[in-house]
Amino acid sequence: MDFQFTQEQEGFRREVRDFLAENLGEDWNGIVPDDYFTDENWRTIRGLTGKLVDRGWLTLAWPEEYGGQGRPHIEQMIYNEETAYFRAPTRDTSMGTHMVGPSIMLYGTDEQKAQYLPEIASGDAVYCQGFSEPESGSDLASLQLRAVEDGDDFVLNGSKIWTSGAQRANRCYIMVRTDPDAPKHRGISVLIVDMDTPGIEVAPIINMFGVHYFNQVFFENVRVPKRNMIGEKNRGWYVAATTLDFERSGVGRYGSNRRDLEELADLSKQIRLNDGSLSKDPKFRRRLAELWTANEAGRMVAYNVAWMQSEGLVPNKEASAAKLVGSEISQKISRLGMQMLGMYGLLDEGSKWAYINGRIAQQWMDAVSLTIRAGTSEIQRNIIASRGLGLPRG
Repeated sequence: MDFQFTQEQEGFRREVRDFLAENLGEDWNGIVPDDYFTDENWRTIRGLTGKLVDRGWLTLAWPEEYGGQGRPHIEQMIYNEETAYFRAPTRDTSMGTHMVGPSIMLYGTDEQKAQYLPEIASGDAVYCQGFSEPESGSDLASLQLRAVEDGDDFVLNGSKIWTSGAQRANRCYIMVRTDPDAPKHRGISVLIVDMDTPGIEVAPIINMFGVHYFNQVFFENVRVPKRNMIGEKNRGWYVAATTLDFERSGVGRYGSNRRDLEELADLSKQIRLNDGSLSKDPKFRRRLAELWTANEAGRMVAYNVAWMQSEGLVPNKEASAAKLVGSEISQKISRLGMQMLGMYGLLDEGSKWAYINGRIAQQWMDAVSLTIRAGTSEIQRNIIASRGLGLPRG
């Protein structure tokens, strides 16, 4: 088995790196976790999106008929890995390009493909994800937001919660209950909702950083055309499951982890503990090495997911494995960083004594959610056990 990339693929990797350095700056260190939606940061994000569209990189591996370049999935994987490593701000379009678009290609009608895919490819569509509800988090199939048929429309009533970026989105990819009497997995449908539709209220949820990133979105008699349904009525659970497989299959987490580990290694040479230089402390050096090795192993799992996509396969248990391993390693990295810094780790970017602009403390707080959002670690293990190993669900 050859784990090396071709010369052309390595050349594309360098091209992506050079582009990011040119457009964001060699010293770019990213936007601190969750601080995405301020006016200033949003201008930077949307400006970069326009340049990515000009390059054709936003939908690199999409078929040309849908506004893509038809490039190999391996190149898409390289692009995702490099943008994550560089901490490039691409979350405004990633929901559409990585999840909604591929799901529409699989389940959408010709009319839906013609309507929704070009606006994703052009960067004009900014999606939020309407899945979780106040009483339906990990048990997503218990969702209760009702969609009642009325002529050519569905009428929506209920709410969604933890809806990231809903205050900036112009579309919502949403799961709704269309048959309350059916078994919970069989009465769900998927719709695309325009966020400017009358009856939608976006209520901010301020997180522990003091940042408006999450929202609760209320729907009161919101009318959505039936033509906006993706896939079959009452079969939306299976559409959404495919969407979640796309969400969990990215290599970006491992690129981000690698950048964090490199910074911790550099940091260990700058700070000292009471008993001497941290860079010479076998305990911390060993833990850094263990995390680096684990991340490289997980990276291979993510590479396998990209290969499956290149073969026209939909990753399932493999995507869950990639998500599970990557998110848990991220938590361990941020925890180690805080242990290395001690009280200095609590300082934010406004302090001259803060290391790496206070990023480690924010990442440590943000990492709490990594094994919850996009499916908890327990759910990922159940998927791996039941669909991968044929074991009964725990």
